[in-house]
Amino acid sequence: MRVIIFFLLFIKSSLAFCQNDKTKPFIWPVYVNQNSWALSNAIPQSTAIKNIQFTGRYANYTDADTWYPTWASDGNLYSPYTDGMVEGIGAGSWAGPKATTGMAKIIGNNPLDLKVSSLGVYMASATPYMGRYPCGSLIYNDVWYYGTYCLLDDQSLGMNWPILGPFVGFRISYDYGKTWVDEKDPINNLFDEHTDLSAKPIKMGAPHFVDFGKNMEHSPDGKAYIVGHGASVEDQKPRPGNLSWISGDQIFMSRVTPNPASINDKSKYEYFAGYDKDSVAIWSKDFGQIKPIFEWNNHAGSVTITYNSGLKKYLMSITDGWPTTKSMDTYILESDNVYGPWNMVTYLKDFGPQAYFVNIPSKFISQDGKTAWLCYSANFVNTNFKDSTDPGLFTGNPKGSLYTMSLHEIQFITK
Repeated sequence: MRVIIFFLLFIKSSLAFCQNDKTKPFIWPVYVNQNSWALSNAIPQSTAIKNIQFTGRYANYTDADTWYPTWASDGNLYSPYTDGMVEGIGAGSWAGPKATTGMAKIIGNNPLDLKVSSLGVYMASATPYMGRYPCGSLIYNDVWYYGTYCLLDDQSLGMNWPILGPFVGFRISYDYGKTWVDEKDPINNLFDEHTDLSAKPIKMGAPHFVDFGKNMEHSPDGKAYIVGHGASVEDQKPRPGNLSWISGDQIFMSRVTPNPASINDKSKYEYFAGYDKDSVAIWSKDFGQIKPIFEWNNHAGSVTITYNSGLKKYLMSITDGWPTTKSMDTYILESDNVYGPWNMVTYLKDFGPQAYFVNIPSKFISQDGKTAWLCYSANFVNTNFKDSTDPGLFTGNPKGSLYTMSLHEIQFITK
């Protein structure tokens, strides 16, 4: 994803390779010690999904990261990409007033045999921030809503984009990415959140659409749900760079009826505001009433949710990537409701070992819900993009975890 490797990306050719790993299917080592989730937070262990198993099958495509596929009515996936190249077309979201974000089309039903093509790049300024990156992306009824968020650097911290800026809003395309209408900017942003080098925390950071399947077919009420990570001012255990592009404390949710007139209108949104005395979810039109659907101080971060129709479960993937340049932890939770409460399925310590932007594309979930594919990018600190044992480089773990659109097959253990 990040600035330190972007120039190398532009001189590399596009990756597209798959492999059936020779290793047997495996379960990630159980992480239970005095610093583990099991002892530091009261998150119930799921009884419906006991764990996940990696099959060893994986595929890698392109030389870019930030992949969040949305399943359109035409049967294809469409996704943002950035800080790299697809078919020789590069995007760089770090470039301040000249920040660019890419659009891609993903054709195919077999994750091991996909065709990924670039639909071009779009320039939009990050000013007064430094980076402007892709986040929530949805194609619904043939209209593409493409979100971006901003980042700030603080070189004194020695971290990578340690200050999470506001969500800007959505640009809109009526022709699958050929042309765009862009109404919002970093100052005039959708949720009217702002920060600076003081790192005032925001709430709806780097949000993503809940993946309800093809053309949102499994939305419970026809609304689009958006989930992002953030933090509160009243942090009991503050840490430098706590709320970054990949770390934070809390997960927040909003919802809206998706159409061009409402998608960038704050007054059309509702925000999860906790539960009433009967444990029924409260939705408020006042952003000031927003409450987290999940919180874990110093252990939350980038978040996505996918509905698994076969298992009738919502799956939430969270990555805690603090301090942004070292190994990262990812964990998967499940719930019967889109807003929770949440139960732990698995905690993947040092996953990737630097995997980020983890999501589960609904298109690649089996009909019975028991098999799926994790989509992520990994190991951006490496100066090359091959599994390596060279000092200072991360070796992909699981095997095939690279700075690409990296797909890895998993199975849900339900018994």
